[in-house]
Amino acid sequence: MKALAGLLRKEFFHILRDRRTLVVIIALPIVQVILFGYAIRTDVDHVRIAVVDPSPDAETLAFRARLDAANVFHIVAVLPRIEALEPLFKRGSIQGAVALDPQFAERLGRGEPAQLMIVADASEPNTGSLVQAYVSAMVGGYEQELRRRGRTVTIAPSVRMRFNPTRASSNLFVPGLMAFVLTIVSSLMTAISLTREKETGTMEALLVSPLLPWQIIAGKVAPYLLVGFISVVSVVLEARLVFNVPLRGSLTLLLVEGLLFILVSLSLGILISARTSSQRVAMMGALVGTLLPTMLLSGFIFPIESMPLALRLASTVVPARWFVLVARSVMLKGTGLVYLWPSTLVLFAMAALLLAASTRSFHARLDG
Repeated sequence: MKALAGLLRKEFFHILRDRRTLVVIIALPIVQVILFGYAIRTDVDHVRIAVVDPSPDAETLAFRARLDAANVFHIVAVLPRIEALEPLFKRGSIQGAVALDPQFAERLGRGEPAQLMIVADASEPNTGSLVQAYVSAMVGGYEQELRRRGRTVTIAPSVRMRFNPTRASSNLFVPGLMAFVLTIVSSLMTAISLTREKETGTMEALLVSPLLPWQIIAGKVAPYLLVGFISVVSVVLEARLVFNVPLRGSLTLLLVEGLLFILVSLSLGILISARTSSQRVAMMGALVGTLLPTMLLSGFIFPIESMPLALRLASTVVPARWFVLVARSVMLKGTGLVYLWPSTLVLFAMAALLLAASTRSFHARLDG
């Protein structure tokens, strides 16, 4: 018992002495509770929609005002033609649309069925279904309100689901799983393996060798880059062959974007390993810095629009958010680089910044 008590005292003292480990142990539950508490939302809010109004008049303006007053939708565009919706859907600027018939007001005035179409982006099936349900409920409420005023009106909505008409959940999760798997392979495993080399002294031998810091990083990154690329190819094959997820866009573009995301994740893993002193701290740091944000703040599972403003802003610095957007757009929408260049540019900038920070951290260790 005395030996066991001595071992326990030694372990507790070791944890308390390692300030970084102590900070991570204290911070991890707090971060988890905050992220899970605010990010896990089944409701959808701040839904971006467009309205196609070919013949604006008092009737259609009243309908648009009712739509805007629902406190669920954010009307980002009012368009004269339904053909103008395609670029907005491809770019990801809208999640749904309401297209009014050119004779909407005239038909309401004559008591004839007024036509409108509800168009939803079903690449996120939950959001697409809720857009349909919310708009349909709003249309029904607006129709009942007009009837209470003594008018004989009928509004006949039709529904069109874009990009994922069957609303299969696998089409939502499988592209996001690609980002999750690559984060584990590239970021978490890199951080742990490099920290293990520091503990065994292998890394110190490299730091005092004639190799420059960027050469050390290149040598460490290359194998994981290859492993990550194989993972991308395997996930795409499984998505097509096992889950029947479509690949409507360019496979080459998807693989290049995957390599760019792998490079970002590898750089982040190297930076974590350079700033930590043990595998335990590296694993916790990678968990907090990569896996949790990838799972909760990337749109992989939970829609970003339903999160509080602070988390929506925080998600912009999560690399997986941009890669998930790219993967879904290429696979489900067939989107090309002409619409995806902003996300690609963000990933490229993140890779450059993280690689520079990683090289600087190793250079600091070398100088020290």
